Amino acid sequence: MHRKGTQLDLFGGETPPPSPPPPRPIAPRPRRGELDPIPAPDPTLVALASRLPRHVRLGTSSWTFPGWAGHVYRRRYPNERVFTQRSLEEYAQFPLFRTVGIDRSFWAPIPEHELEAYAAQLPDGFRCAMKVWEEITTVSYPSHPRYGARAGQLNPHFLDARVFRELIAEPVARAFGRHLGAFVLEIPPPPKLPHRPTFERQLARFFEEVPRHFHYAVELRDKRLLTRRHVELLRAHGASHVWNHWSRMPPISMQREIAGAPLGPIAIARLMLPQDAQYEAQKAAMEPFDTLVAPDPEMRADVIRLARECEDAGAELYVIVNNKVEGSSPWTVRALAERLAR
Repeated sequence: MHRKGTQLDLFGGETPPPSPPPPRPIAPRPRRGELDPIPAPDPTLVALASRLPRHVRLGTSSWTFPGWAGHVYRRRYPNERVFTQRSLEEYAQFPLFRTVGIDRSFWAPIPEHELEAYAAQLPDGFRCAMKVWEEITTVSYPSHPRYGARAGQLNPHFLDARVFRELIAEPVARAFGRHLGAFVLEIPPPPKLPHRPTFERQLARFFEEVPRHFHYAVELRDKRLLTRRHVELLRAHGASHVWNHWSRMPPISMQREIAGAPLGPIAIARLMLPQDAQYEAQKAAMEPFDTLVAPDPEMRADVIRLARECEDAGAELYVIVNNKVEGSSPWTVRALAERLAR
């Protein structure tokens, strides 16, 4: 693992060796706009990946982190802009990754030409979990300056199926459909608990009106909304509950007691933040996300149990890992892979 201050430089700032290297043939320079070839994968990781259960897809929450240099990213990028635009291709060739969480779609719909650029970097069979725009999944706007006069107000477009179809589902189907595993509807914790029957009616109506050929997974961020009735609603519409390890939700093991067996053909586990942790504090403690800082054996055990249950239920499991849960999501993925392979 690369410790803080010693990570490799993705953008060409390599320190010269103390003495000249021996003469060797000079490889042709990439043409303007082209990147160096992606180095061959680590054989140890290739062997580990070959032993993983095929119903489990491991990946991370987003992917543009320079701190992963030397482990996930070993190709040189001329600058940060190119790294942001082109690194998904190298990410998808990392042996342990078979999925990724597309998080930026929570803040705004991704333009269709950018979805096409993502799709062009992914191999056949690679599937993603894409968040749905917050304008559709937010019950009421948070009291935050970026929401302006809307802060604290009810969202008139909450679970608006028409907006979802026109601005999200249709562009995704055209440009990215073959790589979408599931849409994730993350429901942020509202300042005030919504009226449960009203919330359930809105959710049921949404599922009745959206395209049926996509898979939908609902991630609750308020534990009071996780009820048997909610789970039965998801089951009735072929949707999934997102098993989230997040600061204000009960552990996955406790969610399992409420929600029962995995729902539908796809299950999603999102490992985000330790119990009672604060996002900014975790970020400050764990940047640049190049090594494990705080391993969580209980969380890992919950994921392994969930993987076994999904296998029994004939469901595919997507495990999406955030840097701030243990310090470096690729290393958390590797630790989970080693346990799953055993």
